[in-house]
Amino acid sequence: MRKSRLNWVEISEKNLLHNLSIIRKLIGKQRKLMAVVKSNAYGHGMCEVAGITIKAGVDWLGVNSIEEGIELKGKGITQPTLILGYVPIAELEEAIKNDLRLTIYNMETVKKLDEVGKRLGKNTPVHIKIETGTNRQGVKDKELENLLSFIRSSSSIKIEGISTHFANIEDTTDHSYAKYQLEQFKKIEDEYLKEFTNLIRHAACSAATLLFPETYYEMVRVGISMYGLWPSKQTKVSFSMKGKKLPELRPALTWKSTIAQLKQVPEGSYIGYGCTHRTTRNSKIAVLPVGYFDGYSRSFSNVAYVLVKGKRAPVRGRVCMNMILVDVTDIGNVTLEDEVVLLGKQGDEEITADHLAELAGTINYEIVTNINPSLERKITD
Repeated sequence: MRKSRLNWVEISEKNLLHNLSIIRKLIGKQRKLMAVVKSNAYGHGMCEVAGITIKAGVDWLGVNSIEEGIELKGKGITQPTLILGYVPIAELEEAIKNDLRLTIYNMETVKKLDEVGKRLGKNTPVHIKIETGTNRQGVKDKELENLLSFIRSSSSIKIEGISTHFANIEDTTDHSYAKYQLEQFKKIEDEYLKEFTNLIRHAACSAATLLFPETYYEMVRVGISMYGLWPSKQTKVSFSMKGKKLPELRPALTWKSTIAQLKQVPEGSYIGYGCTHRTTRNSKIAVLPVGYFDGYSRSFSNVAYVLVKGKRAPVRGRVCMNMILVDVTDIGNVTLEDEVVLLGKQGDEEITADHLAELAGTINYEIVTNINPSLERKITD
């Protein structure tokens, strides 16, 4: 499908490389660094971002699905790529043929991998997800014992790594539960996995990478911080409490649109669906060809603003499926097809993902990830 020229996303290579350099400095050169590029690289463009991270020397890539993994392989990317999400039983053979690493926690998956691996004559490297208290993906105790027993008897499955994921490490400044989960991870490793040597252990997400060196092990997985966004305010506060200077994470994404129409609207006129805004003066309204289909949340109706010529232009009326209306009455020299910033910097003003997340009652992850993958991602710098 042809990419729209009316709305697009710009990705700063310079800022991505800067953020990755900060993370590399934190973890050191001896550990492996996984760049998590799942979900279209948190809205930044999976293939575009993957190419930049390889320039930065990342060791691994993390994706959510087999489709994402195959797309990267199709671009000639050779870095080890771990599928963090679930792969259907029927697609395991395709994953093996494409040399994708798998996260496992189901006996059904392991049995199928054994069967396919033997038939293809290929060793399958897997990473076991250990359940430590998030109660999402993962396996522990008797189920883990059964899983390991089967793998010991398999000639085609190799345990390459073990991992876990923290439940609330970025939601609080009290990290007692995260420490409990880390203890559980160590305990389970000691009890069940001591015989397996040279494992790649990975537990650290962005928040853990920023806050707790004891979570680094052999590899860390970074997502949101790589894109220049803090995992949460609590993570920022927790880092400050350590008495260290905050790392300067630089947002890599700018989201832009274009003015498609300008119109003069008399005082007392209703704006948009539902008549939710009424002008209190003669107003100049700009129509932008972007809406909730593109990922610009309906929650921004009548509360958000965009940047036009470096100045704030408030959103008037409801966000539509493919359009929003903004008030440019107080901005001079606005013309048709002027560039508009929906998220990012223009002049001295900036709209952050955190600000938009507050307006929408959500988190910065959702703001950037929701940007429609069909919009073009342009690499700048």
